[in-house]
Amino acid sequence: LVGSEMCIRDRVTQVRGCTICAPHLPDGVRPVLQANSKAKILIAGQAPGRRVHASGIPFDDPSGDRLRDWMGVTPKQFYNSELFAIVPMGFCYPGTGKSGDLPPRPECAATWRALLLRQLPGIETSLVIGKYAHEYHFGKNNLTVTKLVENWQQYWPGQIPLPHPSPRNNIWLKKNPWFEAEVVPVMRAHITSLLKT
Repeated sequence: LVGSEMCIRDRVTQVRGCTICAPHLPDGVRPVLQANSKAKILIAGQAPGRRVHASGIPFDDPSGDRLRDWMGVTPKQFYNSELFAIVPMGFCYPGTGKSGDLPPRPECAATWRALLLRQLPGIETSLVIGKYAHEYHFGKNNLTVTKLVENWQQYWPGQIPLPHPSPRNNIWLKKNPWFEAEVVPVMRAHITSLLKT
């Protein structure tokens, strides 16, 4: 495990020094992730937003507040890399488009994702958040976010498809109250049990 941890630390250092997307990033390069070979739970998100880009801390924003609430964890637990690996589809803030943040840069996943995930042998559950992460982890199966999340039991407990916890998704959450009523409590109980072991 010591050798494995050295590997993942080296890989994270490599990612943090990555500049592949620099020409495409209006706010510059700042890869944000958290990974440790002992982590039990993978947070597979989309890409950092403007606030996370400024702080360099993953999910240091209202999306993170809601995600931690869904999981029933404290910030101290969430930022413990021996519990949670946070490996988004894109590591840098991609900039803003007409209707919110731009999609994650495709170079990140193509260059780094498989290498990082191979070095996380302790992952027992992956929380797969939003359309771009869904497509990577579940394939381009033409299912909408809603349909994929409705079918969460099909992937349980290894992978849990989730909507994005962003405040921009408040309308979706109001239209789909079953998610917070039915899925969140089961997921929270599962995460609580994993963190006790």
